Amino acid sequence: MRTTIIISEKTKGIMSPIKTYYKQRLPHIQQVGASFFVTFRLHGSIPKSELTRLKEKYEAKINQLRKVEDITRRNSMILNTRKAYFAEYDQVLDTLDQGAKHLKDDHIAKIIKEQLHRFDRDLYDLIAYTIMSNHVHILIDTNIQLDYENEDLILEPTYTPLDKIMKRIKGASARYANIALGKTGQFWDRESYDIFIRHNKMLRNVIKYILNNPIKAKIVTNAKDFKWNYFRDAHLLE
Repeated sequence: MRTTIIISEKTKGIMSPIKTYYKQRLPHIQQVGASFFVTFRLHGSIPKSELTRLKEKYEAKINQLRKVEDITRRNSMILNTRKAYFAEYDQVLDTLDQGAKHLKDDHIAKIIKEQLHRFDRDLYDLIAYTIMSNHVHILIDTNIQLDYENEDLILEPTYTPLDKIMKRIKGASARYANIALGKTGQFWDRESYDIFIRHNKMLRNVIKYILNNPIKAKIVTNAKDFKWNYFRDAHLLE
């Protein structure tokens, strides 16, 4: 039986109109001060052949959709294709028997948990996360970094964008996890999947998706039973 999630108005946040852009292997658009759903995985958790298949399939569809003349329809179709790509990508992570699964070790999972909470109330509000065996889903609100007392909403020199936030989380957790495992070298895959939250309905859906991931992976039957699930307003879970 799936857990019902009720969202407090506190999680709404305010989105700034300012955007930033960066590119790894896929383009990423960051809405300054927004809430972000981010997925990152262990290095070597997906075979290169499978990852190539998924990306080629996705890029072929996107290239076709770019030919659609109606801008609104084109953007909607591209967004839906992105969602479908991510759903398939996540399904692969949940069902693969091979590949790195270091996060099954409670000690390693605890290291990841500590680093996620380390920057909470500083670089972001940590709304929800789940730590699976080979990947992590997080939902963070970067609105905490903006000063709304300034009417012009000028960004402070110390503002930390999403890509820098992820480098801090992944860098520190990788270092400590490698020490614990007696390993060296790359721990996380360099690429992360991220999307900014556009409205409260999307926020609710993302929280449900994150907390229900262990149910989808057939680890538990109730989201509250998975020890590496976190929701800031856990008292609102029914």
